Amino acid sequence: MNLSFPPIGKDAATTSLTADFAVMLVGVAARQAASPTAMLFQSRLRAGTYEAALLAPVHGAFNQAMACRLQRWKEAPARRPD
Repeated sequence: MNLSFPPIGKDAATTSLTADFAVMLVGVAARQAASPTAMLFQSRLRAGTYEAALLAPVHGAFNQAMACRLQRWKEAPARRPD
């Protein structure tokens, strides 16, 4: 089963976005960051908490169990087919 996206053809039309659209997105992001909910969450977030380390774990792997398994597989001696 192929779950990849189809390639974009050479003759596919692209649409450039206007500067007004970019300014609108910056405004939306700024209003979200200044919302009472975001400010409350940020005030409760301390360095070293789970939320702070979610995207930067100490072990450095996104999925530590899978990283350990891949490391063991890489270090295992190659098996010869019988």
